[in-house]
Amino acid sequence: MKQEGPSSLAFLGPAIREAGQRGLLRVRKTPGSTPFVSFCSNDYLGLAERKAPHGACGAGSSRLVSGDRPIHDQLEKAAAALVGQESSLVFTSGYAANVGALSALMGAGDLIVSDARNHASIVDGARLSRARVKVVPHLDVDAVEHALREGGFRRAMVVTESYFSMDADTPDLRALRAICNAHDAIFYVDEAHALGVLGPEGRGLCAEAGVLADVTVGTFGKAFGAGGAFVSGCAPLATWLWNRARSFVFSTGLAPVVAAAALSGIECARREPIRRETARLRAAQLRRRMETLGIRVLGGGHIIPWVIGDAAAAVDAAEALATRGIDVRAIRPPSVEPGTARLRFTVGASHTESDIDTAAEAVAWAMRRGASCAAG
Repeated sequence: MKQEGPSSLAFLGPAIREAGQRGLLRVRKTPGSTPFVSFCSNDYLGLAERKAPHGACGAGSSRLVSGDRPIHDQLEKAAAALVGQESSLVFTSGYAANVGALSALMGAGDLIVSDARNHASIVDGARLSRARVKVVPHLDVDAVEHALREGGFRRAMVVTESYFSMDADTPDLRALRAICNAHDAIFYVDEAHALGVLGPEGRGLCAEAGVLADVTVGTFGKAFGAGGAFVSGCAPLATWLWNRARSFVFSTGLAPVVAAAALSGIECARREPIRRETARLRAAQLRRRMETLGIRVLGGGHIIPWVIGDAAAAVDAAEALATRGIDVRAIRPPSVEPGTARLRFTVGASHTESDIDTAAEAVAWAMRRGASCAAG
């Protein structure tokens, strides 16, 4: 049916064109038959391609109604044990977990102290909570303490990621835990990109630092090769979120087949440490090769960010690497700050030494080609 009169969405066309001109437009890429070596997946342990275990396709309703299944309880117990907590609650995604937990735990009159580079789901959860949000410079422990020392709040919470996926760095978790203790603040840590790979037995960076957060968030859709996420802590936390986390209460429960796949992923990661060791080894190999080329890559671990700067230049570099069979995507604003567009290589257990060689050779070729690739 032909639409009469001007469209109220007519502004979208010019806005899309402008985003394209600035190198900020994302377009869907149709999967093709051309073989690529992917360095942009979060499948860190190579578990995503497993065949799914048997399970019902859907939960049928919210878990508060009739969607609760034994597999959910099993998964929640395994997740809590993984991060050394008493109890867990499973959400349908990491985004739902952070939005639901933050908005349920904090409210008007409270203070959330949030790292400037926290994930969008943390940013949105903090906004929805209606608490006052103090954004502090990235990894700035002194700024966190200063914000808490100012007072004027009912309750306070410090929120951070344990391993920042855009910068591959980590905060001083021991110092943050001590600050929270001193000011009676809730310590909330998102371990999404660390679990499965980093820390003792892949149990995350809080475990490596020897600290326990009050609230721990983790996902099953990255290293564990499935989907969904969890929030862990004391038993009352799980009870409160069961009743008050809107993204949990008003969502159909995680599909039992996905929950079974997540539980299997945790078990595989524990049973096969070679996956974690291989991911770390391959990442170290690629880091060394890129540094040898004169590229300054950020952070450490299995994520390797190469900051190029200009968004269009980062897209150009990604397209150049694609012609050499390397699939790595340009990360641009708003995912990162303006002027810091980058290529982010994620390395996992599925990569071979040959894959690392191919990637390093492609990067060297792209730099010689002059695909707007500064050494950074």
